[in-house]
Amino acid sequence: METNNEPKRRLKLAVGQIEAHHGDMAANLPKHLDMIAAARAGGADVLLFPELSLTGYCVGERSLSLAIPRDHAIIGRLAEASQDMWSVVGFIEEGVAAQIHNSLAVLRNGEVVFLHRKLNLATFGKLEEGKHFAGGRYLETFGLGPHWRAGTLICADSWNPALVHLAAVQGATLLLLPVASALGVVGGEFSNPLGWQRTLDFYAMVYGMPLAMANFAGKQDDAQFWGGSRVLDPYGNCLAQAGDGEELIFAELDFQTVLTARYHLPTLRDSNLDLVYRELGRLTWQVGVPPESRRL
Repeated sequence: METNNEPKRRLKLAVGQIEAHHGDMAANLPKHLDMIAAARAGGADVLLFPELSLTGYCVGERSLSLAIPRDHAIIGRLAEASQDMWSVVGFIEEGVAAQIHNSLAVLRNGEVVFLHRKLNLATFGKLEEGKHFAGGRYLETFGLGPHWRAGTLICADSWNPALVHLAAVQGATLLLLPVASALGVVGGEFSNPLGWQRTLDFYAMVYGMPLAMANFAGKQDDAQFWGGSRVLDPYGNCLAQAGDGEELIFAELDFQTVLTARYHLPTLRDSNLDLVYRELGRLTWQVGVPPESRRL
């Protein structure tokens, strides 16, 4: 049993699945404040919102007028409301060098304690992020106390398996994934709900890494968001899942299950970083060299 003097090994996650007012931060702010209050009342340690939760996703060329710096009053108000809970919110960031980014901010005790800028900008199917945002340049993790460490990826970031691997080898014992996934935006026979289910189950199980995914509910422009936000344990089992409407879900994680899962399936232990580093360097050096001329 944990006491007040012992490091916290259990973590209570909350995921806020909201229906965003499209392009209206003033209207979306009360939704965030209500979810933060409800999550704190429910004893959550971490609350995760969807990608671009403050603006909605399908804002296109309005991205420029919706961009705010990380020290904006709206961010500050949410940070104050979060108190000692970590709240993960999505916004369009006015960054350095007059660039705008699809970003998330981790808020706690009145401050921005961590920031992630989307790395893999989705520019395929009906998605056009590369036209509006500058990509991030770094992938880092942040601490949630002495045991837990969180990696954050935004939606399409997680469709690059190398980024999930990087988060794991940088010490992540929890993965937080805000997404904006609508039906039919990729094209062909691809199913977004099924694709996310398979991908999230795989990452959680293979890395022994519990994760939370937050999606939107409702409609934005012509995009129909399907909800389905969830929390998975380190075996890929679903601990909590939302339906297709606005909802706040909770799940509790135990750090011992991460230790046990990674002991029995040691993906991270056997990741062989020296090999990966060497081969990436070799491939980079040999770009443009015909296969028959490459050094073996």
